[in-house]
Amino acid sequence: MKTFNVVPQSLPLATAPPRSPRLARLFHKYAVRYVAKHHHAVRLARGGYWPEPSLTGPVVVVLNHPSWWDPMIGLVLINHFWPMHAHFALIDSAGLAKYRFLERVGFFGIDPGDPRAGREFLRRSLAALARPDAMLWLTAQGRFVDPRERPVRLKGGVGHLARRLGAGSILPMALEYPFWDERTPEALVRFGPPISLADEATPADWTERIARAVEAEQEALAIDALTRDPARFETLLCGRVGVGGVYDAWRWLKAALRGDRFDAGHRAESDSH
Repeated sequence: MKTFNVVPQSLPLATAPPRSPRLARLFHKYAVRYVAKHHHAVRLARGGYWPEPSLTGPVVVVLNHPSWWDPMIGLVLINHFWPMHAHFALIDSAGLAKYRFLERVGFFGIDPGDPRAGREFLRRSLAALARPDAMLWLTAQGRFVDPRERPVRLKGGVGHLARRLGAGSILPMALEYPFWDERTPEALVRFGPPISLADEATPADWTERIARAVEAEQEALAIDALTRDPARFETLLCGRVGVGGVYDAWRWLKAALRGDRFDAGHRAESDSH
């Protein structure tokens, strides 16, 4: 889920990744279980843009890149909103070489150290987005970045891609992973309204416009996160609660002695004091 700086003039044709819809569905289901195991919840901000399941392509989802978990959260969103679309994302070619099955679920590899990486990014991205149900997911900062870092800076490749597509939309997205009341983090998501690619603009202007859109959603998501209020979000996936072991066994015993129903969530116990 990366992008690169590119200034190409002409590009040879490329073929889309050999994606297997069946294998992709299986991998998405695995990702949902894996995320639930390691997070308290995946929550979507109610105040942002509510994703349309019927969103037509080509669609490029551009998000900030705070964590290793970002692609996995993307798979949870895919499973919830767009299970019937064809999804693609970039990965370092060295990582793809270790996990070849990822190519069959929509990932395609680019070597960031290759001087031709920018051209290859555009070729492969445009090939993937040739079908009307395609969605391409890009962590366009190109590296892990704290969600509080400002200004948001994106690699220029996303602007060149927007300029070359000329149709479809960019969907800005913000992510962060705060700890609230449980031992596992929240995965918080906020979308901004789609940006139409029908407008004429230079690649540099597109890059700046998309960066500001992602930054605006990060700012709004930070305000939501600071409230620590789940009511500001729609819960898309519930994960683990409680601590387990002796601690939760003691809490269960106290609840039983009081005749109360045991709730493993820490918030429930805190609110009862």
